[in-house]
Amino acid sequence: MYWLITLMTLGIVGIIATGVVMEIKPAAINRRWFKPTIGLNLLLFIVGQATLLFFGVQEVMAAPAVAESSGEISIGLGLGIIGMGIPTALSTVGAGIAVGPIGAASLAVLAEKPEIFGRTLIYLGLAEGIAIYGLVMSILLLDKL
Repeated sequence: MYWLITLMTLGIVGIIATGVVMEIKPAAINRRWFKPTIGLNLLLFIVGQATLLFFGVQEVMAAPAVAESSGEISIGLGLGIIGMGIPTALSTVGAGIAVGPIGAASLAVLAEKPEIFGRTLIYLGLAEGIAIYGLVMSILLLDKL
């Protein structure tokens, strides 16, 4: 298991190091090998993550059963808790994707017409509402758990 975690860590460190090198000396980057290297690091991370998930699930399933009254979380409850957090995670990512361009456009418009500040806030609020909907769904799912 530790070799998988090391493999994933090296993939992440490689991507971070490439980003730092690009930020410091962007002209020194050889573009011919750059994209395949980043793709290889990303593929390495994804394969390591999938393998870790596969071996981790196998190890948990092979563990001896414990009494339910001991207060530990079962596999079903753990997966339910993860599934409960997914709507919040995905809606927050969606809201971030929506708020970015809307915020940039709002600032550009406010530089020319400051009197439409309220309208731009409404658009930003509508985009941010996506995250609130995901949070409400997670709270409703928490009640079912």
